[in-house]
This record gives sequence, structure tokens and C-alpha cells, in this order.
Amino acid sequence: MLKNIKKSLFVFALGFTALTLQGCSPEIGSKEWCADMKEKPKGEWTANEAKEFTKNCLL
Repeated sequence: MLKNIKKSLFVFALGFTALTLQGCSPEIGSKEWCADMKEKPKGEWTANEAKEFTKNCLL
């Protein structure tokens, strides 16, 4: 019984942490997002990030 409670609490904490970290990212296309992308190595960009950067930050 105690093992199931610990497991449930762990899963809840993990999910809560993931949702919290997701909410910390700036909105795509914002000045903050563009600045973050300029700092991020180009080799780590996804195709969608490159497209959005070109559309929102260069043009």
C-alpha cells in the first residue's frame, strides 16, 4: 500500500515538474524567443525552429 502511494506521488511530481518547465519557455516569435535562439547553437535547432526564426526574427 505504502509503495503504491510513493509511486503515485513520484509520478505526480514528475508530471508537475514537466508542466512547470514547459510554461517557462518564451512564446515562439517573441523578442525573448529570438534572443534565446540566437544564443542556441545552430546544430541544435529543429527544422520548425529554423523556419519560425526566419519568419519571425529575420524578416
